[in-house]
Amino acid sequence: MFASWNNPRAVKYRQLYEIKGLLGTAVNIQAMVFGNMGNHSATGVCFTRNPSTGENKFYGEFLINAQGEDVVAGIRTPEPIAHLEKEMPEVYKQLVTYKNTLENHFKDVQDIEFTIQENRLFMLQTRTGKRTTQAAVRIAVDMVKEGLIDKKTAIARINPSELDQLLHPTFDPKAKKQVIATGLPASPGAATGRVVFNAEDAEKWALDKKEKVILVRKETSPEDIGGMHVSRGILTTRGGMTSHAAVVARGMGKCCVAGCGSLQVDYKSQTFKVDGKVIKKGDYISIDGSTGEVMLGMVPTIEPRLSGDFATLMQWADEVRKLKIRTNADTPMDAKKARELGAEGIGLCRTEHMFFGENRIDSVRQMILSAPDVKNLKIKIAALEKELAKATHNKTDAVKKELIQVKKELKEPLNLYTSALKKLLPMQRRDFEQIFTAMDGLPVTIRFLDPPLHEFLPQEEYNQKEMAKQMKISLKEVQEKVAALHELNPMLGHRGCRLGVTYPEIYDMQAQAIIEAACNVKKKGIAVYPEIMLPIISTEQEFNLLKDNVHNIAKDVMQKKGIQIEYMVGTMIELPRAALIADKIAKHAEFFSFGTNDLTQMTFGFSRDDVGSFVPEYLEKGILEKDPFQVIDQEGTGQLVEIGIKKGRSTRPQLKVGICGEHGGNPQTILFCHNVGMNYVSCSPFRVPIARLAAAQASLQQPISRATV
Repeated sequence: MFASWNNPRAVKYRQLYEIKGLLGTAVNIQAMVFGNMGNHSATGVCFTRNPSTGENKFYGEFLINAQGEDVVAGIRTPEPIAHLEKEMPEVYKQLVTYKNTLENHFKDVQDIEFTIQENRLFMLQTRTGKRTTQAAVRIAVDMVKEGLIDKKTAIARINPSELDQLLHPTFDPKAKKQVIATGLPASPGAATGRVVFNAEDAEKWALDKKEKVILVRKETSPEDIGGMHVSRGILTTRGGMTSHAAVVARGMGKCCVAGCGSLQVDYKSQTFKVDGKVIKKGDYISIDGSTGEVMLGMVPTIEPRLSGDFATLMQWADEVRKLKIRTNADTPMDAKKARELGAEGIGLCRTEHMFFGENRIDSVRQMILSAPDVKNLKIKIAALEKELAKATHNKTDAVKKELIQVKKELKEPLNLYTSALKKLLPMQRRDFEQIFTAMDGLPVTIRFLDPPLHEFLPQEEYNQKEMAKQMKISLKEVQEKVAALHELNPMLGHRGCRLGVTYPEIYDMQAQAIIEAACNVKKKGIAVYPEIMLPIISTEQEFNLLKDNVHNIAKDVMQKKGIQIEYMVGTMIELPRAALIADKIAKHAEFFSFGTNDLTQMTFGFSRDDVGSFVPEYLEKGILEKDPFQVIDQEGTGQLVEIGIKKGRSTRPQLKVGICGEHGGNPQTILFCHNVGMNYVSCSPFRVPIARLAAAQASLQQPISRATV
């Protein structure tokens, strides 16, 4: 027994349940009793309630003339506990009395082991019974109704992280599985389908052939959004828990396994190799986003069932929590699903994800490929105009001639650029109208375009040829433009508000679309509260420049429409510098939302797409206690968050503060957010119930006061 502490199963169990700091196994030594002394002896294990369903019914098994190891080893088939009443009625009656006494005393389901030696009942041990999440919810609610526990105890008794089991499909535990690889469990759920290697094939197979597909990529980008949307699951060889694949999959409620480095993906041959096996396009695989397992073939799944007890528990949680719960949603469908699951607004609407439907990507690419030419030519024109103002008489004609030529050169790219923006404006406006309608009466935080522009451009030659054909330019020109936009470190490069500064027309178009959409839905009687969020702010001046543009456009639109909209302009705090000068930014920003994915990246100097290659070893060796992309690092990143909140509220006491990074759905992070005085957390739609329960548990553990906003 002492040695069992270090067997592989015990070590793995402690890893899974984060059990640390214990010295070893405790052992009770007691007199032996025997259940194998004939037909009047027996042994058994029972639960005071059904641990699978939660039904308040005595549940268990026993074996006549047997010892405990006979039940555990499975050599003989045990009988249901109810049959004991017929075999030994007096002993059964006594056992029922004991199980009732024990449950009433401990006020929780008990897992009991017993032995009967020649008609005499011996109780060997009792402990709190393990149960499924579905059973845990039912038992907690039933025990409140029975008066055994109060609502607060019921709320505290459920592990929020395990609610995922109730919200996503799972594999049938009785099914056979052939596991061929294991990656990171990036988004929960179970999915089976045919392997495809690009977004185009995913859409063709899913929509035209009506096939269930699993999208397998080295890593995903915004370009893959259409294929991800139609896939049953996503599998990547690179990336961590907050990689593009993981974040988007969680938002969509899709199963995802990321960072599965043992897979060797070959796009050219449309295969991947693992452990000597070759899996081709069209082959069936199954992936488990809760364990990270990749399996060969089709494994049957079980669909989730939400009971009335779940809704009751959520209602009790809402009664005690202080934090508001919002969602990260980019589509009306996501917004609707999140609202059904209890979201109280949208904390992050990523506008870049809207650029991939209805053939919009062509207009986006047209805008991107023409934008640098427009910018460079405008700079050249400004320089020539400046030169003309200072030119001597004999140089004036030459400068004028060059100025006319450059303005002529500007005409074509400017037409492409403005026509692309004109095409995107009504599309974005329609998106926002639908989202505002879905969130009627609730706030919607919309982040302006954030990723580097090259992410929207085709990287594979086949797609580049299509782009060249559409834009009526050569393949070489497309490739040169793609190469020109390439950045060595795009996450630290030309993205976020930097795009708004250098290409102001893009952010102007988005501001116009938001305010026009708000006016249109308000006219229909829908209550709308837009919150415009400027990303990657690092200076007070950046924010002011872009905020003034937003206000000017909003004023113009509202005057034309004859409608007034209540809106806010705030920022995403995702750079250490922004947290450190939060008092200056808060003079102008009406709300803060902490983007903890990037803030963690910048604080550690870790790339969130590459951490899968070394963080597991850091965890195993105790260098890191937890993956900082899953649970917020309170010592480092968390300290920057606290500084940002304190400084921000020093200049704007009623500053609304939230979190919209993927940490927003993590229970431990939610406790931290509660303790530092945030107003809300925002998470992917299927994590909203988890956040609601975790926020309630945070309130019960450490109630605090906060500014009411």
